[in-house]
Amino acid sequence: MRTAREVKAHAPHCRVGFTVYEMKRPGRDAAGPTALADHLIVRGPVLEMLAGPLPAIHDPTGPGKPLFAFFAATAETERENIRESPLEGLDTASRKGKHGGRPSVITDDMLHTVLRRHAGGEYVEQIQPDLFIPTGKRKGHNPSMASIYRALTEHAKHEAYPEAVEQAHADFTAGRTATVPEPRPTTPDRASL
Repeated sequence: MRTAREVKAHAPHCRVGFTVYEMKRPGRDAAGPTALADHLIVRGPVLEMLAGPLPAIHDPTGPGKPLFAFFAATAETERENIRESPLEGLDTASRKGKHGGRPSVITDDMLHTVLRRHAGGEYVEQIQPDLFIPTGKRKGHNPSMASIYRALTEHAKHEAYPEAVEQAHADFTAGRTATVPEPRPTTPDRASL
């Protein structure tokens, strides 16, 4: 746009064009194409679209102005559809019990081993070299300290707020937000994790 303005300023009698591949490129919502149309009206360049519903050169003044409003509405509708499709897919998968993301490296067996040995007085740093990842790209490697501490934290949350965790899972599936109940008192062993 800056180059188009400079050319138009030096050669006001020349026709200057602003070229985009398709209408959704200059704006993701109705405000973008509308602002572009207003800018083009004031500055004088015409808009050229190479692809999309109406590939051609469009003058944003006069009869071209309603066309820009149509393009703006179309671009905003398309953007909303693009945003909503993945959310609908995630919601459908969630209702089927499938949750995305990378699987946890720490299995239940590893977690129970860490909890048992930690209760026996060992530090997590001493336990970590004896744990091995059973599946995936890192199969046979030791899990990171961060993964172990993350699993311990999640376990502690689940133990302290079991009703809240179950309600959060149910609310997530139903698409609602949950209220958090008061925590249950923890034993000294679990509090030290």
